[in-house]
Amino acid sequence: MSRSRVLFSSLFRAAVDAASPENVLPAFLPPPPAGRTVVVGAGKAAARMAAALERAWPGELEGAVVVPHGSAGPCRRIEVIEASHPVPDRAGLRASARLFGIVSGLGKDDLVIALISGGGSALLPAPPPGMTLEDEIAVNEALLASGAPIAAMNAVRKHLSTIKGGRLALAAHPARVVTLIVSDIPGDIPSLVASGPTVPDRTGRQDALSVCNDYRLQLPAAALRWLRSPQADAPSPDHPAFARNEVHVIASAARSLEAAAAAARRHGIEAAILSDAIEGEARDVATVHAAIAREIALRDRPFRKPVLLLSGGETTVTLSGRGGKGGRNTEFLLAFALAIDGMDGIHAFAADTDGIDGTQDNAGAFADHASVRRMRGAGIDPRGALARNDAWTAFAATGDLFVTGPTGTNVNDLRAILIGQP
Repeated sequence: MSRSRVLFSSLFRAAVDAASPENVLPAFLPPPPAGRTVVVGAGKAAARMAAALERAWPGELEGAVVVPHGSAGPCRRIEVIEASHPVPDRAGLRASARLFGIVSGLGKDDLVIALISGGGSALLPAPPPGMTLEDEIAVNEALLASGAPIAAMNAVRKHLSTIKGGRLALAAHPARVVTLIVSDIPGDIPSLVASGPTVPDRTGRQDALSVCNDYRLQLPAAALRWLRSPQADAPSPDHPAFARNEVHVIASAARSLEAAAAAARRHGIEAAILSDAIEGEARDVATVHAAIAREIALRDRPFRKPVLLLSGGETTVTLSGRGGKGGRNTEFLLAFALAIDGMDGIHAFAADTDGIDGTQDNAGAFADHASVRRMRGAGIDPRGALARNDAWTAFAATGDLFVTGPTGTNVNDLRAILIGQP
C-alpha cells in the first residue's frame, strides 16, 4: 500500500491546494466601496477565507464569520465565532443574531462581503416563530439520517429558517452584497451551499413539504406547522433587494479534481475524471465504481490500465440506527473493498476535502484488494460492519485511516482508484 498511499496523499494535497482560499479568493474581490465594508460568513472554510480576505483587501474591514468548533484561524479584523457542526447549538444561535446585527442599518454605499462554504447550514440556526432550537436540531438530525441528497435537505432547511434562503442578504439591503463561495454542492449551485444565507433560489415551501413526504421525515409538529404557512416561503431571486448583488463560486470539486488529475500525470499516471457531481448511497456508488475498476483490470475497457479514476460529489448514508462509527467516504471504501476483494492491482482512496469524514477525526481511508482479509485478521466482520455503518472501526483496526485534521476548505469528496501499477 505504501506507494499508492504516497500517490493518493499527494493527490489530496493538490485538490485541497486548488480550493485553498488564499490561492483563489483575491481574484474575485470587488473594488472598495464609497462607504463601509463589512464581512459576514459561515462554513468550514470561513476562517481561512476571512484570513485571505484580510491579507488581500486594500481598505478597512469589520465583521464576523462562523466556523465549526476547533476550526478558528488567526484573523485581526474579522471576528471568528465557533459553533457546532453537524448538529446546531446555542453558540450558532447567537452567531446568527450577531451576523444580523452586523448587516443591520447599512446604506446603499456600503458593501457586504459574504464568505460562504459548506457546513454553514448547521452553523447558522435561526428558527422561525413557533420553533425552538431543539426543533431545529431535531430537523437537522432527521435530515442527516434520511439519506436525502444535499439539495433536498437544503430545500427543507431554508424554509425552516429566518437567515437562510437569501434572508441575510435581504436584511443587508440597501447595501450591495458580494458573495464568495467555496462550493461543496454537486453541480455548484450557489443557493444550495450552506442553504444560501445570501443567495435566494426558486424553491418554495411546497418543495420542502415534498421532500418531507418523499423521505418520510419525522419532523417536530412546530416545523410542519411552519412549512404549511405562507410565511415559510423564502424571498424570490427577483426581489429588487437583490438587484445589485453578485455571486461567485471561487472553488469547486471540478477544479480540485482537475488539479488532482494534473498531479497524477506528473507522477506518470494517466487520469480520467468520471464526474464531479456524483450523488447517491455511498455503498451503491461504491458498487458502480468497483464494477468499472474490475472491467478495466480484466478487459482494459473503458480505459487501459494503468489508469487512475477520479470522482467527486457528495454521497449519502442512510443510517441503520445500530450505533456504528464512520462517514460517507469510509462507507464507500468498505463497500468498494468488499466488491473487489482478492482482485490484485486495485487500490482506492476516498476522503472529504474538509479533513473530517462524518463525525470522527479522519478525512477518509485507504483500501485495496487485501483490505477485507486484513479486517478479518483483525477480528472484524466487514459485511457486518457495513450493515451497521461501522466503517471507521473496520479501517481503524487495519491502520488504514487517512487523518489530516481540518483543512480550512471544503469542496466535498475526493475518490481515487488506481488500477494497475505504472
